[in-house]
Amino acid sequence: MIRLAVRTRPEHAERVLAELIELAPGGVEEDRGQSYVEYAIYGPPGEVPEHPDLEAAAGDGLVEITSTEVPDDWADRWQEFHRPVVVGGRLRVRPSWVDAHEEEAGGAIEIVIDPARAFGTGAHSTTRMCLGLLLEHADAAGARGALADWGTGSGVLAIAAAKLGFSPVSACDHEPASLDAARTNAAANDVELDLARINLREQAALSAPTVAANLTAPVLLAVAKRLADQGGEPPDALICSGLLGGEVDSVVGAFGEHGLAERARRADGEWRALLLAASR
Repeated sequence: MIRLAVRTRPEHAERVLAELIELAPGGVEEDRGQSYVEYAIYGPPGEVPEHPDLEAAAGDGLVEITSTEVPDDWADRWQEFHRPVVVGGRLRVRPSWVDAHEEEAGGAIEIVIDPARAFGTGAHSTTRMCLGLLLEHADAAGARGALADWGTGSGVLAIAAAKLGFSPVSACDHEPASLDAARTNAAANDVELDLARINLREQAALSAPTVAANLTAPVLLAVAKRLADQGGEPPDALICSGLLGGEVDSVVGAFGEHGLAERARRADGEWRALLLAASR
């Protein structure tokens, strides 16, 4: 396993992070110092981005790039950092290696997620904000109906939706590892997901009245443009995250052209999440 780290100047950090997520959709690790922000990507040799790609992504903000080999027991030690996450007092997301009775769930709906090589354990702020908005929307919507999860990763948002009563639930991702993880996690949670491999930059997105999308702004903008160009059916409600502070207005504007208006906004550090819904 290789740890590939990019250090950038703080004033360039948001832009560099957005570029890196495009190269590493599985997510990045962040570390901040007094004069730098470091983003690290993990992967087997040959599967992490090349140095020239990282240099291009960092641009003028580049401080340095380092590559280190991670010990063989990294996978076991990595599990120690993933603990149960409770959202809204009603959803408890836990990895399978944490026993269901190890910690008191307090009556919350349990969701068992093993990320494997896919993004999404429930712990990342973008996922937590999406889950929180999903809870609020489910309460407000009353009847659940169909839901689509764009860029499902490990399947956490789709599985949560199914457990909250949305049906049918479909989910897509471009990465085979993500679809495998989502399929395994759905079975572990005894829910049904209709999974499809879709590149949202190039192919039509799944259609449903409610959509959850923990994606980057460029992908969301590509989906919005495709809806405009091809006359696709927009959702009635879109819960999205993976957005940096400076990217929110462009996403709100792009989906505003399809009749969706901002109903709620959440912030956690540099990340933002939105609930966009059709006017009633």
